[in-house]
Amino acid sequence: MKTLKSNLKLQGQGLMFAAPVELEIKPSDNKGIRFHINDAIIEACTDNVISSDHCVIVGDVQGKNKIALIEHFMAACAVCGIDALDVYFSSVGFEMPIFDGSAKVWVDEFNKVGFFDESAEVKKLAEPIVFQKDNSSIFIVPSDKTTITYLVNYDHKDLNNRWVSFSMDSNKDEIIEARTFGFLKDLEKFQALGYSKGVTIDNTLGLTDEGYTAELRSQYEPNKHKILDIIGDLYLTGYNPLKINANIIVKEAGHSYHIEAAKLLKNSLDK
Repeated sequence: MKTLKSNLKLQGQGLMFAAPVELEIKPSDNKGIRFHINDAIIEACTDNVISSDHCVIVGDVQGKNKIALIEHFMAACAVCGIDALDVYFSSVGFEMPIFDGSAKVWVDEFNKVGFFDESAEVKKLAEPIVFQKDNSSIFIVPSDKTTITYLVNYDHKDLNNRWVSFSMDSNKDEIIEARTFGFLKDLEKFQALGYSKGVTIDNTLGLTDEGYTAELRSQYEPNKHKILDIIGDLYLTGYNPLKINANIIVKEAGHSYHIEAAKLLKNSLDK
């Protein structure tokens, strides 16, 4: 197991519901990542996902206690190899803080306090995993090395049929710092539906007809954020996707399909 050396207190604002968030992350001797809300303990796992339409939300059986937008936090845990943590909320807003829209702040804060013990050994995938629905496809294929290749196909000059690949020894930092994004023209519609209330120019990269609302941190940054998302979503299997020897190939997917693929992957690795 790998956990933090000491407690970590953080505060920020939620992206979806704009509520202020205060939380404390504590090291654990028990494997797993858990969210403590009121008197409920919600494990970060596929069985506890109650929504994945706009972001990933986990909750208890009754849906009374839930925590939203966990994907960037989970991705940071995967990158750092963390597999044992307890997260306690002291705020009324049960959503992970968005910070700058990427996983960079999480990774930086984890590195500041340091780690105990070692991360998990590499897991071998015995058989290919295939998920296909509508125009989306997710293939997880046994390999000697972990790579993720993601295709996005948006109505945007840089993101039409655009493939980007990732491996831990090549462009890791570009994935960690890739910000969440969306079409600027759609923001008002989402906010009318009750989502994206915390969006600002500091935490979200807007896509426009001319380009972007801010300078890119790296080429094809939105595509790289999709890779960040699927890393976090696949970690809900309980197995670190960056510690599985597999080529993960994704075509035009999103959180809901990531979670469906994660369930298939978990079933295979649990055998």
